[in-house]
Amino acid sequence: MPHSFSRRRLLATGTALGTGAALAPLGPLAPTARAAGGRPTTIRLPDGFRPEGIAIGPGPYAYFGSLADASVYRADLATGRGRLITGSLGTGRQAIGLKTDARGRLFVAGGAGTLRVVDTRGGAVLATYPAGDGQNLVNDVVLTPDAAYFTDSFRPQLYVLPFGRHGELPGPDGLRTLPLTGEWAQGPGFTANGIERTPDGAALLVVNTFAGVLFRVDPRTGDARKVTHTGPPLVNGDGLLLLDRDLYVVQQAQNAVDVLRLNRSGTYGRAVARITDPRFQIPTTAAACGDRIYLPNARFDVDPPLPTTTYTAVAVDRV
Repeated sequence: MPHSFSRRRLLATGTALGTGAALAPLGPLAPTARAAGGRPTTIRLPDGFRPEGIAIGPGPYAYFGSLADASVYRADLATGRGRLITGSLGTGRQAIGLKTDARGRLFVAGGAGTLRVVDTRGGAVLATYPAGDGQNLVNDVVLTPDAAYFTDSFRPQLYVLPFGRHGELPGPDGLRTLPLTGEWAQGPGFTANGIERTPDGAALLVVNTFAGVLFRVDPRTGDARKVTHTGPPLVNGDGLLLLDRDLYVVQQAQNAVDVLRLNRSGTYGRAVARITDPRFQIPTTAAACGDRIYLPNARFDVDPPLPTTTYTAVAVDRV
């Protein structure tokens, strides 16, 4: 797929897919493959679910968001079984990038003009915040001790949801916008995608699919500087996952994950590995549990996606 064309169109035009993309109610699903140690290496997701984001924890539970109707599916990584913890928010509503915190809150990048915070225990929506004018795309999220930061794939800006002194969520007007400046290169369309923190925690990392590089962003000012790195360009860069100083960059249309070993400040990265797997079907994002990396297969090459389209998440070893 040239430059993630299918992904850009499917994310941006979810409302055009019709009511057939909505999910039907279903019971728990069983895993499809297990490793010798007993934990499944391939996890079946609901048919027609259209996964994109993944978050793991607290505990050995993975959460997946749906591009079809913004529902959230929780899978037990020990057994592979799972269930929907939220209902549909309607055709065209989306749950894209996800992150969980130690309080059991799931932060959801909600696509066009919105973001949400969901209770991982019961699936209740704890808060909803308008973000943008509906012509934008709230795509991914990272958590810091002070705030949640969300990317906008169509605008040169981040959305900042500041936390209170004890981690409290702000009121309905508490979301603010942080313009991206400095060396940031905004393309004519889909640009910013995954977001992470630098190893020292002082700045943010945002993958720019237009420029094919990472940018290091000052979380206070929005000043963005290119990160020098070896290895292939990141024109298909999607979800980012930082483990120690290793940054896992999901190159979704390439069915690969490139691993960059960063310096502490995140200004330089050296390519140390490329992970591929025959089970990859355009993975988009990544999360870790123990010695494994879990990735949902978004299958953006299935166009149009149908209620009967099958989806999985797969586990691979950490570098």
